[in-house]
Amino acid sequence: MVKVKICGLKEEEHVQAAIDAGATWIGFMFAPSKRRVSVERARDLAKLVPSHVKKVGVFVNPTAQEVQEAVETVGLDFVQYHGTENPTFITHLGYPSIKAVSIRGYEDVEKASDYDVDYYLFDAPGTDYAGGSGHVFDWSLLDQLSIPRNRVILAGGLNRENVTRAISQVEPFGVDVSSGVEKNGVKDSDLIKQFIEAATSASIQQQV
Repeated sequence: MVKVKICGLKEEEHVQAAIDAGATWIGFMFAPSKRRVSVERARDLAKLVPSHVKKVGVFVNPTAQEVQEAVETVGLDFVQYHGTENPTFITHLGYPSIKAVSIRGYEDVEKASDYDVDYYLFDAPGTDYAGGSGHVFDWSLLDQLSIPRNRVILAGGLNRENVTRAISQVEPFGVDVSSGVEKNGVKDSDLIKQFIEAATSASIQQQV
């Protein structure tokens, strides 16, 4: 079954909607973004999250201290690195990790293998911020991917309309969405539910 990450959550109702709909991961944004939350706010939201749903903190070029503080305060299960962090920095910190890679061409796909992480998140390049642009990249660039599919998370412009095609074409371990479950720039509980339902249905169809 394809896993689903709902990212950039800021409000209790949307965290609860994601949990109730069956999200695998809940993402808190600690990097500059309109979806950014403080460590204290994330800690309060994390209290709603049951143990079977994993909490992910998203960072862009953080200091080691910033990561450590968030992990310890919020109780993060994974750290997602969305900047130009080098492999040694991530390995040295030693937390369960996701490395986000912005895909412009195949050379970006190849760079991912430089990192020793738990999961690789392939995303469209950001616009104002790193990621979260709502744009789709060319999924065919992942056709020759050497990284095992069970370590691949697909992001970038996904929504309830295209997630079925994305899962069919890329066959990722998981999918990640933020702007695709927003209405007028704000998370929408119905869209969160519909996205997870669509991803789950596509996953079931693949297994038949």
